[in-house]
Amino acid sequence: MFDTLYEWFWWDRIWLPVNLTWADLEDKDGRVYAKASHLYVTVPYTFTFLLIRYLFERWIATPLALSFGIRERVQLKAEDNYILEYYYTTQSRNPPQSDLDGLSKKSSLSVRQVERWFRRRRSQDRPGVLKKFRESSWRFVFYLCAFIGGVVALYEKEWFYDTLEVWRGFPKQSLLDSQYWYYILEMSFYGSLLFSVAFDVKRKDFKEQIIHHLATLTLLSFSWCVNYIRIGTLVMLVHDASDVLLESAKLFNYAKWEGTCQTLFILFAIVFLVTRLIIFPFWLIHCTWVYPLHHYPPFFGYYFFNAMLVVLLCLHIFWAYLILRMIRKFMFGTLTRDERSDNDVEEEEESTSTEDEGAEKHKLGNGLAVDEKNKNGYLSPQEYFSRPKTVQ
Repeated sequence: MFDTLYEWFWWDRIWLPVNLTWADLEDKDGRVYAKASHLYVTVPYTFTFLLIRYLFERWIATPLALSFGIRERVQLKAEDNYILEYYYTTQSRNPPQSDLDGLSKKSSLSVRQVERWFRRRRSQDRPGVLKKFRESSWRFVFYLCAFIGGVVALYEKEWFYDTLEVWRGFPKQSLLDSQYWYYILEMSFYGSLLFSVAFDVKRKDFKEQIIHHLATLTLLSFSWCVNYIRIGTLVMLVHDASDVLLESAKLFNYAKWEGTCQTLFILFAIVFLVTRLIIFPFWLIHCTWVYPLHHYPPFFGYYFFNAMLVVLLCLHIFWAYLILRMIRKFMFGTLTRDERSDNDVEEEEESTSTEDEGAEKHKLGNGLAVDEKNKNGYLSPQEYFSRPKTVQ
């Protein structure tokens, strides 16, 4: 059974054009070809990247953040409460008003205490600026190194300047050392991102990020096995170009260098739109959609590879929409947060100096209880705790 599935999976007609077999891609005549077995090395490299990231964030990114004045956020911890914790983890992080009364009765707490518990519990899960800075620092360093390495590996290659050369002599194109390391390191890095996605800062496009990482790994793995390596290196280089600017803009945003952040974000938006919505579809997808038909008839691998590229293009369009929304708000002075950020993550910081467990007994400056009727013009409890902190 297993042998049958194995033979079917590696059937030549699925992976290779007609009249070609795996025997044609065996090393001979001084040519070395990429093999699926080479990809096994990405597994230990993936965990190596996770270890390097941990050490980098601890010994380099954290001291750098501290030099910019970025500190761990001090927050109040929600008291242990099994009933509320169970609801929080299994049903909703932000319970509707209809559930608050029931939770209040079950937990023997007032409605306001339940609301406060959920605010503090969400605050515990909310990533601080230091965590975001460390994460962006690691990605910035990798993308910068990958982009520079990609340019060094490709700038002398014919297919870097003429995409017709991508398919010249295909599939009998010998694997170069630079291509090998470019692929292995990129795949290992995206593998590490897939492993760490549950612990990284969660944003609105969490599902799209998962799809992106899976599509990227599938695309790179497939292109490696069928020797689509030349076009694969071009795809990686186009993606790394804008990612460097995005992560650098985030770093300066967390450091509150607003002018530098805004400049880098504008540059990122320009590079993203040019590389992802112009070069990627009209040069690279055109190269994989049209030029191969000049050399061989379409086969399953041809359709599959192009389908994966279209999936990436759809994600690019989605992110371009968010970027344009941010630019519009930036131009009209209404940009206050990242469009990709989760609403819970970006909710206003809870006050640590005016709200405590005895909020029901909290007194205003003249000694009157907050929960008294607002007959003397004082704020009601709901108004008091929901108003902006700047007016307190």
